[in-house]
Amino acid sequence: QLQASGGGLVQPGGSLRLSCTATGLTLRSYTIAWFRQAPGKERERVACIIRTSTTTNYADSVKARFTISRDGAKNTAYLQMNNLKPEDTAVYYCAAAERGICTHDESDYRYWGQGTQVTVSS
Repeated sequence: QLQASGGGLVQPGGSLRLSCTATGLTLRSYTIAWFRQAPGKERERVACIIRTSTTTNYADSVKARFTISRDGAKNTAYLQMNNLKPEDTAVYYCAAAERGICTHDESDYRYWGQGTQVTVSS
């Protein structure tokens, strides 16, 4: 199972770090992605890190602002979000896939966290 946490209310330009903690599976063996879903919009993948590597991939909208990482010792993945914008407001989900590539297909991701709300507003 995956447990996402770390969301909250932040002002534009601020930062948040989301965490995705796994139980019952070893995160390093999975490709981990962060998705988000804003009200009235489809869920989109914003960041991904390929299993057993440090290869990452980002949506254009978050490049240079978001960083995905993984701590094997803590069995936790992170999404560091800097310079947040109002359009980053969404529910953020972490997901784990057995495939060794970053895909946008949600059906590739076997495990999902419950989602954590991020609100960027002044």
